[in-house]
Amino acid sequence: MDSEQRLQAAAEAIESGKLVVYPTETVYGLGADALDPEAVEAVFAAKRRDRSEPISLGVADVPTALEYVDAGEREQAFMREFLPGPVTVVVKRAESIPDVLTAGRERVGVRVPDHDLSRRVLEITGPLTATSANVSGQESATRAEEVDREIHDAADVVLDGGETAGQASTVVDVSDGTIHRRGANADAVAAWLDVN
Repeated sequence: MDSEQRLQAAAEAIESGKLVVYPTETVYGLGADALDPEAVEAVFAAKRRDRSEPISLGVADVPTALEYVDAGEREQAFMREFLPGPVTVVVKRAESIPDVLTAGRERVGVRVPDHDLSRRVLEITGPLTATSANVSGQESATRAEEVDREIHDAADVVLDGGETAGQASTVVDVSDGTIHRRGANADAVAAWLDVN
């Protein structure tokens, strides 16, 4: 199957509520339709993830992100500066975001991966879950062949985008200047928060 066929297969899987493994610039992610509560539940089940831990939302670009969140001017400026890139921005969610994705919280983490293949998938499918393709507590995968057997078996399609950088995204809430997780680009994020 060539890459276009794999992309089409991934899009069809997502549309039918199934799971897909896809590469990002950080690690491999586990994707499902982020607006479909049952599909999001399937991600929690596959990862054996605690339902009290929210899952981020992946989108193809910042304008698309702004359709699903209520971001202030400072948050939008930050997003334009750092996305696409290895940063997860926590912002107020729109009503279209299901409670299961955010564990009932009013804010959602937003990712715009800086990876051509993942952005192609997101352009075709719309918002996907953006969470590492691993059983909770296990190592994140930086290559398709490293994805947990359990996750591999749960996914309908695994998209191989080669080796990824391996460092997790930095998670930041711009509204109060909190860096929840220091990862890739953390120093640049902290410097921006200091002066903006």
